[in-house]
Amino acid sequence: MFSSLSHSALSDCRRLFLRNYEVQINIGVHEFEKKGEQRVLINVDLFIPLALSTPQGDHLHEVVDYDFMRDTIAKRMAQGHIHLQETLCDDVAEAMLTHPKVRAVRVSTEKPDVYPDCDSVGVEVFRIKEA
Repeated sequence: MFSSLSHSALSDCRRLFLRNYEVQINIGVHEFEKKGEQRVLINVDLFIPLALSTPQGDHLHEVVDYDFMRDTIAKRMAQGHIHLQETLCDDVAEAMLTHPKVRAVRVSTEKPDVYPDCDSVGVEVFRIKEA
């Protein structure tokens, strides 16, 4: 995947990120996966125009609060079982783009406990809000 950081539509943006947010979630297509939760790591990059995220008075309401990312993920997880990481990534990305200050988003999910011979398996999606 190309580097979203070099995309021309993001040259005037600030990147806000959430790294390796570890959640226990009911995810998977196999029967054994439907019986319990799995550890999933979620990463989010939000791209916000500097004009909308440069505080003038050093106040939280002038920027996108980090809680928005965590709360958005929690709301999606509360909806119940998810079969695919692709669905989780797409749903989280779509929800992040609902914030009026967010221009673009990159979301990745990783399941670190699937195979013993690799760190993780995962999915990543990058989306830019339609103008």
